[in-house]
Amino acid sequence: MQLLISLMGVFYFIVTTALALYGLHNLITTVMYLSLKPGKKHKKEALLLKEWPYVTVQLPIFNEKYTVERLLRVVTRLDYPADRLQIQVLDDSTDDTFDLVVELVDIYKSRGVNIELVRRVDRKGYKAGALENGLSTATGELIAIFDADFVPKSDWLMRTVPSFQDPKLGCLQTRWGHTNEQYNSLTQAEAMGIDGHFIIEQTVRSKNGFFLNFNGTAGLWRRACIEDAGGWQWDTLTEDL
Repeated sequence: MQLLISLMGVFYFIVTTALALYGLHNLITTVMYLSLKPGKKHKKEALLLKEWPYVTVQLPIFNEKYTVERLLRVVTRLDYPADRLQIQVLDDSTDDTFDLVVELVDIYKSRGVNIELVRRVDRKGYKAGALENGLSTATGELIAIFDADFVPKSDWLMRTVPSFQDPKLGCLQTRWGHTNEQYNSLTQAEAMGIDGHFIIEQTVRSKNGFFLNFNGTAGLWRRACIEDAGGWQWDTLTEDL
C-alpha cells in the first residue's frame, strides 16, 4: 500500500509540474502579446498582382458526407483566375461519401470548374499520405489545404496569395473561425481555446520570428518548401490518425 501511495505521489508531482510549465508558457506568451506594438491596419481590399501564380487547392476527405457538399460549394466559388486554379478532392472514404463526391465533382466539371477527384486504394499515411499523393498531379506552385469542415471566404486566395511575393515566405497559416461558437458551453470553450492559440500564441510566434506551426488546414504553402522539406510525412501530420 505504501508503495502505491508513493507511486501516486510521484505521478501527481509529474502531472502538476507539467501543468505548471504549460501555464507558465501561456503566461509568458500572453505578456509578450500584450507588449507588442500595434501594427498598421491592413487595407480591406486585396492587392492586385500583374501575374497570379498557379494555385492548387487540396481537400483531404475521409467519410465526410455531412460537410463535403458545403465544402465543394464554397471552394468552387473562390475568387481567383480560373485558368490558374486547380481543385483536388483527395477522397479516402470507405463509406457512401465517395459516391456523393463523384456526383458533385461531375456537376462542377460540367460547369467548367477545374476540379478532379483523386482516389486512393489504401489509406497509407492517412491525411499526410493523401496530400503527398495529390502532389504528384498538382499543377500549382502554391498549395492551399482545407479540411472538410472549413468554409473559406470567397476572397481567401486573393488576400493570401499576394504575401508570397516575399521569396522567403514558405507557409502562411490563417486564423480559424467558428460557425457554431454560441451553440453550447462546449463549443464556447473550444472557441476560446482556438482563439487563444491563433490570436495570441501564433501572433507572438510570427512577430518574434519563432517557429510557427502549421495547423493542418486553412493554410497556404509554397510547393517548393514542402518538397525541400522531404514532402508530407504521416508522423508529423497526424490529426486524422
